[in-house]
Amino acid sequence: MKKRVLIMGGGIGGLTAAHELAERGFEVTVLESRSAVGGKARSYPVPGTAVGGRKDLPGEHGFRFFPGFYKHVPDTMSRVTSYDGRPVKEHLVEATKFMMARSGGEDPIYFLKLPKTPAEFLLELRAIFTPLGIPLWELAEFTGRMFHILKMSDARRLGELEKISWWDYLKASNKSQAFQDLLARGMTRTLVALRAEEGSTRTVGNTLIQLIMDFGRGELDRLLDGPTSEVWIDPWRKQIQGLGATIVSGAKVTKIHTDASRVTKVTATYADGSTHDYTADYYVSAVPLEVFRPLVSAQMKAIDPSLDGLRFLKTAWMNGIQFYLKRDVPLTSGHILFVDTPWALTAVSQAQFWRSKLAEYGDGEVRGILSVDVSNWDNPGILYGLPANQVQDREMIKNEVWAQMKRALNDDAIKELDDDNIAGWSLDEAIIVPNPSGVANLEPLLVNTVDTWRHRPEAATKIPNLFLAADFVRTHTDLATMEAANEAARRATNAILEASGSSADRAGVWPLEEPSIFEPFQAADKLLYDLGLPAIP
Repeated sequence: MKKRVLIMGGGIGGLTAAHELAERGFEVTVLESRSAVGGKARSYPVPGTAVGGRKDLPGEHGFRFFPGFYKHVPDTMSRVTSYDGRPVKEHLVEATKFMMARSGGEDPIYFLKLPKTPAEFLLELRAIFTPLGIPLWELAEFTGRMFHILKMSDARRLGELEKISWWDYLKASNKSQAFQDLLARGMTRTLVALRAEEGSTRTVGNTLIQLIMDFGRGELDRLLDGPTSEVWIDPWRKQIQGLGATIVSGAKVTKIHTDASRVTKVTATYADGSTHDYTADYYVSAVPLEVFRPLVSAQMKAIDPSLDGLRFLKTAWMNGIQFYLKRDVPLTSGHILFVDTPWALTAVSQAQFWRSKLAEYGDGEVRGILSVDVSNWDNPGILYGLPANQVQDREMIKNEVWAQMKRALNDDAIKELDDDNIAGWSLDEAIIVPNPSGVANLEPLLVNTVDTWRHRPEAATKIPNLFLAADFVRTHTDLATMEAANEAARRATNAILEASGSSADRAGVWPLEEPSIFEPFQAADKLLYDLGLPAIP
């Protein structure tokens, strides 16, 4: 008789667990509170935008980014067949450039691969020699700090770097404004909505090492060639259901019941107020931190005290807005970092990467989509003097983001961002505005603040039939990303295989890789750390 698994949440973690377990013969049921699966990674139709039989314009929580060091998500993508019969992984498109937009200065464009034409070579030379305002001695010191991390053992990184902020590790308070904007705050806020003053150096440093290695391999930046749900999430859902799994939409988990040692059932509530109790042999929670934390009862904490540590974990906001343009504005064939924008904006012009024709959406007149992430919702803006989380009008948020981008862009790019070019826009549906108690965000993001690794649980809890598959679980990835959720789900899968005595192959779990040249230094540092001695200079 098949073992039954109930998965709470249909985001990347929940879908990964469902996929891995259904492939291995388990009877799987997924409960998803929304009408669609995919969590923060999903794209969704913007209601009321379709005209003449076309599809609604695609909206999203924020643009998708697949760096080269991701291993778990691409492995899953290689096993999912997209709408055209090809593996989803073949729909990943490499970005070739990166723009750094700054108000009052040039907007250098850096190549992520070797330039192919004389014009590209000249453009790269110009970018290399564009003054960023960071003194050479500060750049040298930053490089030294990165080498210092590379020579450290994992034990020292956990024991020391986990307990110091990225800001303090870089001694950023004593550095130039450009250093603070680019190498301190710029390296954290725009990637994971994390303040440099709070972010764990272990997390930031480990991630930067991976991105630097990706840059060296020419694999830094990849995007999907169409809306995420169309290319990946919807075909994945169908494939999981084809394996026999049941996905129940509109089912919000409202209580996890336990006895003295185990989970006994889960209660889900539907939109009409009705409830239903689900039972299984094993339970997997794949809901995000802010959803799972209220579900953890005192009895659950008594069985597994590590669950009490969830109260020390923190979330921040990183949500997106899409501008639908009458004329495409590529800006650059990759991501744009708006360095000194108060709301810490990053963006990508999507049409250039998409195989699907934008004429198939909306009224057929849209030719470009500029997808922008807002990573700082606490700083006052330039139009209204308000932080994003206090603006009580969605259009004011749109106006502020547009104005900050226009101020940051120079060169010829700013000419393309004229107001008449906006055909429409969509702010992430998770942002609730207006709201009597201030702007609400239904989907915040876990941030890795100083010394919180010890408060994060393993995928296998001490409750023997409860497992976790969310980005707050301890993983090699150690960053609030779809890669971390996917890895956590694989760990939960393997723990269930172990608990059930299954002989099925374990799901692949891969550690981060670093240059092998540093292995002797790391081995020596491990000995020094175990002896209580300082790190190698």
